Amino acid sequence: MVVPQQARSAQPSESRVFETWVEANGDALLRFGYVLTGDRFLAEDAVQDALTTACAKWHKVSAADDPAAYVRRMIVNAHISWWRRFRRRESPEAEPSPAAQATGDGTADRAEADAIWALCATLPPKHRAAVVLRFYEELSYAEIGALLNCAEATARSNVHRALASLKTTLSTEGAGDA
Repeated sequence: MVVPQQARSAQPSESRVFETWVEANGDALLRFGYVLTGDRFLAEDAVQDALTTACAKWHKVSAADDPAAYVRRMIVNAHISWWRRFRRRESPEAEPSPAAQATGDGTADRAEADAIWALCATLPPKHRAAVVLRFYEELSYAEIGALLNCAEATARSNVHRALASLKTTLSTEGAGDA
């Protein structure tokens, strides 16, 4: 994990505290970013953006009850901002079918994981974020609402809609296979 350049120009003691915190939490933040975005490079970008901002505002971030949750929220915001910018200027090309990606390393577990990621990638960003926070991070709906800056009921609704969409997609694909 590379510590942002701004950390080096901050006060020496504050800089070292931030670097120590990043060393302790960096891998978990990258995993969270990957689960949120579904892409290693997007995760690295979102985490780096969040850490750059966190470094500049470390006195405020470190004063929070849970600095890791604060930074995770920053990662979610960074990814949503990227997605909005990307959506306005580019049209993504269709990705290969999940069946073509499913044979990555030849194991059934890996194929299933790839299929799940491909399905999750079809969800809108807010729905995907809500599902990731609920089932990967195991957060409550109230915590999800706080991280996504929405009401608890909206967080529940996002998870419910995402699961309904995944269920519809799975039953449509299952009917096509029969």
